[in-house]
Amino acid sequence: MNIGMIGASAVLGLAAIGSAIGAGIAGQAAIAAWKRNYLRNQPASFLLFVFAGAPLTQTIYGFILMSRMAASKADPFFLIGGGIAGGIAMAMSAVAQGKASASSCDAFGETGKGFGQYITVVGLCETVALFVMAFTFGAI
Repeated sequence: MNIGMIGASAVLGLAAIGSAIGAGIAGQAAIAAWKRNYLRNQPASFLLFVFAGAPLTQTIYGFILMSRMAASKADPFFLIGGGIAGGIAMAMSAVAQGKASASSCDAFGETGKGFGQYITVVGLCETVALFVMAFTFGAI
C-alpha cells in the first residue's frame, strides 16, 4: 500500500470542494442577475454561464495533478503534503474565482458592459490553480 495516494486523492477532493463552493457562489449571483433582468423585462445574458461555471476548472486541474501524483515515485510523505497543500490552494483559487465571478455577474447583468475586463479578473484568480499544478508537477 502506498500512503502517498492519500495526497493524490486529497488534491482532487479538495479542489472539487473549492469548485463546488465557488460555482455555488457564482451561480447564485447569476440567478439573481437574471431575475433582475426578467423583472425589468430585459433580456437575460447567456454569458453569465461563463462566470457561473468558471470555478469548475479547478476540479480538472486537481484531476490532472492527482493522475500525475498517482504515477509518481516521489516520497509518500511529500505526496501527502503536496496533495493537501495543492488541493487547498486550488480550492481557495476556486472560491476566490467564485467571488470574482459573482461580482462580475452583478455588474454585467446590470450594465451589459465590461465582459472582457470582468473575465480577465476571473482568469487571474484561476492562475493560482494553474501555478500550483505546474509547480507541483515540477516538484514531483
